[in-house]
Amino acid sequence: MEQQLKQLEQEALEKLQAATSLKELNEVRVAYLGKKGPITDLLKGMGKLSPEERPKMGALVNTVREYVTAELEKKAAVLEEQAIQEQLEKESVDVTLPGRKIKTGNRHPLTRVIEEIEDLFVSMGYEIAEGPEVEKDYYNFEALNLPKGHPARDMQDTFYITEETLLRTHTSPVQARTMELKKGEPIRIICPGKVFRRDNDDATHSHQFMQIEGLVIGENIHMSDLKGTLDALAKKMFGEEREIRLRPSFFPFTEPSVEVDVSCHKCGGSGCNVCKHTGWIEILGAGMVHPNVLEMAGYDSKKVSGFAFGIGAERIAMLKYGVDDIRHFYTNDNRFLSQFHRTEG
Repeated sequence: MEQQLKQLEQEALEKLQAATSLKELNEVRVAYLGKKGPITDLLKGMGKLSPEERPKMGALVNTVREYVTAELEKKAAVLEEQAIQEQLEKESVDVTLPGRKIKTGNRHPLTRVIEEIEDLFVSMGYEIAEGPEVEKDYYNFEALNLPKGHPARDMQDTFYITEETLLRTHTSPVQARTMELKKGEPIRIICPGKVFRRDNDDATHSHQFMQIEGLVIGENIHMSDLKGTLDALAKKMFGEEREIRLRPSFFPFTEPSVEVDVSCHKCGGSGCNVCKHTGWIEILGAGMVHPNVLEMAGYDSKKVSGFAFGIGAERIAMLKYGVDDIRHFYTNDNRFLSQFHRTEG
């Protein structure tokens, strides 16, 4: 048995030294030290030996097993180091190569337009007011002189949650809530936010869009104040040389009401494809707050007056940046959005 052990030891050492991979080395370990290996078989056969031989042979078998195990561990360490070096060589990085530029984000064009308008009106003493997007029918329509059944509601068909709850069609409910809250005090606010209507999406319409409305209430507020405010807005957004004009219109919550045009920024008013050869581009609706709206909110329409206006942020952005399809603002196409990195101020 002693001779057999020495022979097994020699064979195991030769094979583990010849192993060139961890897989081959593990095969050697299993072959000689595994449950079915010859060294394990020798240990199992110790019971057949005489009591005098058993301690001596048991110690010898354990010595051989421990020696082979130690050599296996040494060889494994060498092979692991080799494997790491080979992997490092394959995955080496050429530090002389130029680094890759990290792409940075930028403000969305709609965000930029809204912030520009907010900055203008805050500098004029306005406050920014916000309200819920899921709104009550009362604040969205009735408090704005649009009772149930009024035909003007058809122009703002929206998404109803219940008969009395809906997705707001404009940010005017913020105005109604603010008037109710102020209880007769002077007001000067703008209301930016998301609104919803049941429009079919196309190049100029979207079922959701961003709107910015303004409201001023106080004593001796006149149409001339409205025109001066909107003139400042047009010059801020489109250039100091721009002019505006007011055309009569109808909105249930204002009287008188006007549509506001700005002189074309492309042709300067001489006529081109952008302004459809009229020299003017419609940008928003406005008017003096209807007496009924003031009265419903608790104001004395004989003592105070006010004006209101509503701007579509997408409309302004499309004109300002020459965008031909409103859907570009919502598709998250980096080819479109990256164009605005170069124009960042």
